[in-house]
Amino acid sequence: MAERIFVTGGSGFLGRELIERLRAEGAEVRALARSVKAERAVRSAGAKVVRGDISELNAMTEGMRGCDAVIHAAALADDWGDPAQFYAVNVEGTRAVIQAAKDAGVPRLTHVSTEAVLLDGNPLHLVAEDAPLPERAIGLYPESKRQAEKLALAASSAALAVMVVRPRLIWGHGDTTLMPVLRVMVAEGRFRWVGGGRHLTSTCHVRNCCEGLLLATRQGAGGEIYHLTDGDPLEFRAFLTQLLGTQGVVPGKGGVPLGLARAAAWTAETLWGLLPLSGAPPITRTAVLLSGQEMTLSDTKARRELGYQGLVSLAEGLEELARSTYPPP
Repeated sequence: MAERIFVTGGSGFLGRELIERLRAEGAEVRALARSVKAERAVRSAGAKVVRGDISELNAMTEGMRGCDAVIHAAALADDWGDPAQFYAVNVEGTRAVIQAAKDAGVPRLTHVSTEAVLLDGNPLHLVAEDAPLPERAIGLYPESKRQAEKLALAASSAALAVMVVRPRLIWGHGDTTLMPVLRVMVAEGRFRWVGGGRHLTSTCHVRNCCEGLLLATRQGAGGEIYHLTDGDPLEFRAFLTQLLGTQGVVPGKGGVPLGLARAAAWTAETLWGLLPLSGAPPITRTAVLLSGQEMTLSDTKARRELGYQGLVSLAEGLEELARSTYPPP
């Protein structure tokens, strides 16, 4: 019998790639879709549509019945927004996904997390999975994902093994998040290298992320965290320059000191929090910290325990991107 996997967040960049990989391997994929647009996206990727969202317990429970595993990739990943919305989607949504998996009798669930849960203001240097979570992560997205991750790990049991996967900086062909945002910032003259950009970063190509996710889902141990990267860290500035260069975009040399960027972000967030200002602040603490200092993870555990390899190299991923054409920003 074909493997059956239920996916949340299937209409996103990672979700679509995951569905396509599962279908190529012969699996049956059921994907949650909360809109007509999302429904079209998951269907075109090859999944059977389960209409609803992560607040609808009954819809998810019925969609999960008979499935071998759930991969929970849905999240609100913006830098700024309504705190209540972040909590509703990332925390309560995760709680509902876990409950639906329990009610449906699904034996395994993989929760897609992020290195941002560790964001306490300090750099991350080849951090392993046993690093303690901060009392509170900096920023709406990091903090809501920190709470969601804690829920996921606490839910792991003999009946439902829950694994947590943390990829760092997902990139690759079909990216609807990082590349479009960077191109708009450059086009509008808003792009700056925070702290000079010479610090190290880990990255994770989208297909490498899918490889690790499926390994964790199929053979990971319940209650465990697994980091995923492309391998050795590289300079953040060099990586983004090469990434944008695949589309003929030159980011420029303009920069801002890390300390100044942190102060500006704190001031902007304070003003936007106190005053009835529209839109998002021009700079946020989350964006500054994730892009302005070292953010490197160790994926030794995933390689040792899961057999993760990270099969797509930096050169291969960049070459594929160079053959892709993004619409003008």
